[in-house]
Amino acid sequence: MHKVKSNKELWAFLFNDFLLLTHTGKQFTSSGPDKLFSNKNNVQLKMYKPPVLLNEVLVKLPDPSSDEPTFHISHIDRVYVLRTDNINERTAWVQKIKAASEEFIETEKKKREKAYQARSVKASGIGRLLVTILEATELKAAKPNGKSNPYCEVTMGAQIFTSRTLNDTLNPKWNFNCQFHIKDLYQDVLCITIFERDQFSPDDFLGRTEVPVATIKKELENKGPVTRRLLLHEVPTGEVWVRLDLQLFGNK
Repeated sequence: MHKVKSNKELWAFLFNDFLLLTHTGKQFTSSGPDKLFSNKNNVQLKMYKPPVLLNEVLVKLPDPSSDEPTFHISHIDRVYVLRTDNINERTAWVQKIKAASEEFIETEKKKREKAYQARSVKASGIGRLLVTILEATELKAAKPNGKSNPYCEVTMGAQIFTSRTLNDTLNPKWNFNCQFHIKDLYQDVLCITIFERDQFSPDDFLGRTEVPVATIKKELENKGPVTRRLLLHEVPTGEVWVRLDLQLFGNK
């Protein structure tokens, strides 16, 4: 497709959560997608603008009755006015972007509802576990520059909490607090998993560790909060420092 104002040629890629606009890295006269994606073609595509997240996008036709194959993509404070080769292509792009946007918004809504339900667990259990993810050290490098963009996911059954992402570090200091309701002292397990945040591909796994609540109770017996160093498993390097405070209802 082309930008209406400048006639700049763009190649768009629609994913399930964002629309990526690219342009060729050198002068290139297209003659259909077969030529661009041929194994013999050495053309490189470059990102034209940051990805357009589909939960923040509005797609509309400037004039539905117009024969001009143009449409608008509004994203926060930016509007792209694009032209396709024909009306059929315009219709296909508009329909597919709208459908992908609606599906992504619905998926995000379900995620929020699940998180809300998990955090709305009634305090009718036997206690609560206060967790602070202090920091991680010597994480596995997931980026070409030898660094990572790590974040931490802390779960106990359906209860899930996620820390913020820290960029370009193998030793993130989160100081991230979360609270879990304990239902079964001998079945509940605290799980800590660290991931690399990747904008264009699935997040990389940087290690995980688990601590049974029964073990925490034994360690904290009449001691109050405790800080522990936990080794990350399934990876060659990495550990996480946590502070744990178990409070059982009815216990002084």
